[in-house]
Amino acid sequence: MIPERNMEEKKLEEKVLLIRRVSKKITGGNYVTFSALVVVGDKKGKVGIGLGRAQEVPPAIQKAITYAKKHMITVPIKNKTIPHEVRLKYKASRILLKPAPEGTGLKVGSVTRVILDLAGVENASGKIIRSRNQVVNTYAVMKALQMFKHV
Repeated sequence: MIPERNMEEKKLEEKVLLIRRVSKKITGGNYVTFSALVVVGDKKGKVGIGLGRAQEVPPAIQKAITYAKKHMITVPIKNKTIPHEVRLKYKASRILLKPAPEGTGLKVGSVTRVILDLAGVENASGKIIRSRNQVVNTYAVMKALQMFKHV
């Protein structure tokens, strides 16, 4: 049973969206850590995101991947696109995702393209308004994907 699980995990693709260097002032000087934002998906309707922090970049990425694998969601896909239009306000960002006809491709920007690609959506149109913060936009897109009704 263990080899089957390893085969399943190998099918997942990982993409690093953002690596930030965070510096905090302490009495001895600066305390430097790194945070990594990672998307994990199987291109068959399952996708997850993770945010990991550590004192070096590779452990931060590994923590983010582990978190993303544990918190994956299922995205309903209908004819290689999303099932219906969704509008969402999450913190500072506003998200609009719309289904698109066959052959359109992903006409979305920033982190939305990576998330929908790893989820297995091939045709979609969308817009992120107001926010340029990639972390907030990533969580907003995930919240929008959770709002889809399973058909």
